[in-house]
Amino acid sequence: MVKITGYETHDVRFPTSLTGDGTDAMNTDCDYSSAYVVLKTESDLVGYGMTFTIGRGNDIVCSAIKEVANRLVGKDTEVLFADMGKTWDFMMADPQLRWIGPEKGVIHIASGAVNNALWDLYARSRKKPLWKLVVDFTPEELVRSAAFRYISDAVTKEEALAMLKEKEAGKKEREEKVRELGYPAYVTSAGWLGYTDEKVARLTKEAVQAGFNHFKMKVGADQADDLRRGKLIRSIIDDPQYLPPGLKPRDPDSEELKGKNAGPTGAVLMIDANQVWDVQQAIDYVKGLEEIKPWFIEEPTAPDDILGHAAVRKALKPHGIGVATGEHAHNRMTFKQLLQAEAIDVVQIDSCRLAGVSEVLSVLLMAAKFGVPVCPHAGGVGLCEYVIHLSLIDYIAVSGTMERNVLEFVDHLHEHFVTPCSINSRGRYNVPTNPNEGYSIEMHKSSIAEYEWPDGTYWQSKKGV
Repeated sequence: MVKITGYETHDVRFPTSLTGDGTDAMNTDCDYSSAYVVLKTESDLVGYGMTFTIGRGNDIVCSAIKEVANRLVGKDTEVLFADMGKTWDFMMADPQLRWIGPEKGVIHIASGAVNNALWDLYARSRKKPLWKLVVDFTPEELVRSAAFRYISDAVTKEEALAMLKEKEAGKKEREEKVRELGYPAYVTSAGWLGYTDEKVARLTKEAVQAGFNHFKMKVGADQADDLRRGKLIRSIIDDPQYLPPGLKPRDPDSEELKGKNAGPTGAVLMIDANQVWDVQQAIDYVKGLEEIKPWFIEEPTAPDDILGHAAVRKALKPHGIGVATGEHAHNRMTFKQLLQAEAIDVVQIDSCRLAGVSEVLSVLLMAAKFGVPVCPHAGGVGLCEYVIHLSLIDYIAVSGTMERNVLEFVDHLHEHFVTPCSINSRGRYNVPTNPNEGYSIEMHKSSIAEYEWPDGTYWQSKKGV
């Protein structure tokens, strides 16, 4: 028996506001930050987890993490691992902590950091990357690991089990395929709202050269400016001269690109408003960007407005533009309603806005039942490291498809992680293979020492400046 003996938290903040990284119409001042937790045991086994913020408030999340993590102290790890769905229910069941949610806000994302750390602990104990741990589960084990309260009207455990058993036969082949090819990615790094045209053009050309063919830009501050910036990006991604040597244009009418408004080289453009509009404003604004042919508009309005998203989707459908959201969807119930209301074309789970892997599994199961592709939100700090595991679980064990899926990639801050994610020459995520990396979120101790708020060496050096 190995028991959890304690935990430590770290408030780690990176000064990305100095370079404009992460800037959009809603979030104009972003210091990418990690509310980080380490679960300790009476052995050498350790689990790492985090949730993402953009600066101030990180200390509040760290305080909440301590309250949630304390619930696990003294528990036998093997008892927790034996039924991770039951463990998730236990984690969320402290009535006094639940009251300040329930299952939303600070307490929920803090729970995500702790649940992710527990899954990391589990994967490390089995000497497998997190994705491999889960895809090797039997269908029964996977269902037992998910969070099902409040979603049985969308998918029952029996339906989930039947879906997973149907996909069981092809798991080995799918795993071999994605190990060889990598998982499809799209790039956001070129499209931040605070970048100059010169920087946008340079980064877009670099992304094309790196093999990407899906690109996302931020919109919502000024329609005419967005149209101009969109045309600039289109002028590069639609021009064959910028393709890597030997790479032929993709067929815009192929099955994987059909309905995505791909240009002549097979390049796809997406736009993201980060919740800045009211419903009618979103409809009118995006219609004005039809010329740049976006595949979808992401977060067109308030993340909790299910019927608002449905109205936007209905209005934009005749224009061939879809709707995506989920980065700020509080919980599995929000996704349930978005799917039931036919409000979205793309599900965008967030690895730590949801309360950890167990809740993510429930959303993957619902999306598979409703036939809606999952394209996770990433970027920030640590999210890319996290979400490749989730997309691999979805492809290999749950949906069985990655042909139309793309996983966000933002090229920031990966150097701070012991096992950073990486992209291959096809513009795809490489599959994590280190048996000791767990959920890939262990941060270098030197990075914590430098950027921990407020006493890290970087922040101390800025005092009085």
